[in-house]
Amino acid sequence: MKAQALADHLAENPVDEVYEPLKTYFPDKKVMYVDEADQDGKPGWKLFFDGAANMKGVGIGVVLISETRRHYPVTAQLRFYCTNNMAEYEAYILGLRLAINLGVQEILVLGDSDLLVHQIQGEWETRDLKLIPYRQCLHDLCQRFRSVEFRHILRIHNEIADALATLASMLHHPDKTYVDPLHIQIRDQHAYCNMVEEEPDGEP
Repeated sequence: MKAQALADHLAENPVDEVYEPLKTYFPDKKVMYVDEADQDGKPGWKLFFDGAANMKGVGIGVVLISETRRHYPVTAQLRFYCTNNMAEYEAYILGLRLAINLGVQEILVLGDSDLLVHQIQGEWETRDLKLIPYRQCLHDLCQRFRSVEFRHILRIHNEIADALATLASMLHHPDKTYVDPLHIQIRDQHAYCNMVEEEPDGEP
């Protein structure tokens, strides 16, 4: 399907004598590489965000990580018409507002949405009328930081935010739900190793 879409795009935009570069959503050569999130090399606040729109619903999730490696996970379910790109913007805005409430001044924002990251940086145009208000809202929020850096990452490096967004999209509740923080245990042995039964022999 990607090959067919590319073929259709080129067929609809032939190169004539007066050539003008097209401004489209197609990434250029600079977008063909991905910088991985260096979580340990650079201190500072980091924000991971993601949105999930599926048959169950629409959810967004963000994880704000402090300079001391403390994690602040937040998730929400969206109950209005929302495309995948709108969900990404909603998640990003949720994360920035959380950072503002915590008094963060400098932040590194990491997401797996090519469209959003490059639109925010002004590299791609925002043509979708549904996304233009989001773009303006983010621009205003970014003015409240001393420094905001954006970076595109692979989905595999955004697993926590993706899991939160998916969880929120699948929960069905009438009003709102509070899920107690999960206590994650560490097990160094197989489960059956803890099932050894005691055999009393009368000895201390």
